Amino acid sequence: MPKIEEKDGKHIGYEFLPETVPVEEGRLKYLAKALGETRDIYTNPDAAKAAGLPGLLAPPTFPFMLEIDALDLVAFMSLLGESLEKLLHGEENFKYFAPIYAGDKITVCKKITDIIDKKEGTLQFVISENTFTNQAGEIVAETRTNYVFHHK
Repeated sequence: MPKIEEKDGKHIGYEFLPETVPVEEGRLKYLAKALGETRDIYTNPDAAKAAGLPGLLAPPTFPFMLEIDALDLVAFMSLLGESLEKLLHGEENFKYFAPIYAGDKITVCKKITDIIDKKEGTLQFVISENTFTNQAGEIVAETRTNYVFHHK
């Protein structure tokens, strides 16, 4: 059973190239609808502006969508020597520092911070920490993502 080499730490500390992702109004509306969010600041650009916001406000879990958009999945899987069918999303933790709005350009920086074996190596957890910075250079969010690989 091929597994990620965690003991030598060659992947721990690996930093992916930063990727900048535009925050599109349609994506914000889509996520708001999926979350059942009906407040106008999330769904109506005119209402958001009337409320003094520069555009639609991103719903709270939106940084995860940016993380997925920024991740080169082929490079990620290749680096780890894994196949996509073994990948599960385990957990996501969020810290927020400033709002994200439609029209922002968010740069996502991703770093692998830990690899943990469980159940005698049949489960491996790859932990990444991600920083989200807007076009003004302001950190708007940080996330900690747990990717799970299942080895039979």
